[in-house]
Amino acid sequence: MKILINCSMPFTLAHGGQAIQIMQTMAALAVSGVQVEPLRWWDENQSADLLHYFGRMPVEQIKLAQKKGMKVVFAEFLTAQGSRTASQLRLQKTINRALARIAPRNFIAAFNWDAYRLADACIALTPWEANLMSYLFDAPAERIQVVGNGIEEIFLNAPKVERKPWLVCTTTLTERKRVLELAQAAVRAQTPVWIIGRAYAETDPYAQQFFALAKQHPQIIRYEGAISDRTQLARIYREARGFVLLSTMESLSLSALEAAACECPLLLSDLPWARSTFENQATYCPVTKSTVTTANVLRTFYDAAPTLPLPSKPPTWNEIGRQLKALYEQVLKTGSKSATADPR
Repeated sequence: MKILINCSMPFTLAHGGQAIQIMQTMAALAVSGVQVEPLRWWDENQSADLLHYFGRMPVEQIKLAQKKGMKVVFAEFLTAQGSRTASQLRLQKTINRALARIAPRNFIAAFNWDAYRLADACIALTPWEANLMSYLFDAPAERIQVVGNGIEEIFLNAPKVERKPWLVCTTTLTERKRVLELAQAAVRAQTPVWIIGRAYAETDPYAQQFFALAKQHPQIIRYEGAISDRTQLARIYREARGFVLLSTMESLSLSALEAAACECPLLLSDLPWARSTFENQATYCPVTKSTVTTANVLRTFYDAAPTLPLPSKPPTWNEIGRQLKALYEQVLKTGSKSATADPR
């Protein structure tokens, strides 16, 4: 069995969770005995049994791959959709269906909605996203598979150490992650927080505001950039009083899973991905523009952290690799033709 991996966003343009997910997935598949390599766009002689695409794969590429005899699996992060309210999702579905009826076919094609019906399997990170694939995009239920993210064993095996007074947040410094808002709330609540990560560009105005605030309040906001040493990062999680991620949108946060593996209490934005993943094993903060509200929740979490229930241990990447291998075998074994695209 030979697998090709491709994605919609080049690593050099946007670092973050997807890059880690893809590299760890490839390594785990190799451990499971799967022959896997990245798709070489310049190599017309490259072949495989199955193409695994990270993102929503363009419909024309799905058709071409299947004509070449390859099965197609794609895994899209439904980050924005998964963070919307029930009323917003109903409105989106209504708009989608209205456009499908009245808009020109070539206009609709640009959204690649048919990808969900043409692919041999669609991978969702959470049961919530699996539901959205069916609800919003009419993905056939029998083709939706839930395969989450894993974590490196170094986080599971990190030795216990004495907790220190810092909360920790590992993330990209961008508006969606609300790092500046977290820092502002921490200053107001007088709760020390260690921000670990970097911006997509150091000149980004949002990141610059955060840098300035961190410089003004070094006793509350600790910032030293990103940390690539995974052993060091695991120790930081182990030492932290708690982990905080207050983003407006998420799919399945790798950093939250890493913190969970290190038995770190979690404070997360009150969004469906978090509730469906951690249930009552995390504390939740409303997504709000009110610094006062966020500061109050942050202070309450900080004070209660030592006595809070710990989240369950997430699976390792090798376990995820075995799940994907089983999925590939199932897809290759069926031999059934892909669903016909919706003629609307």
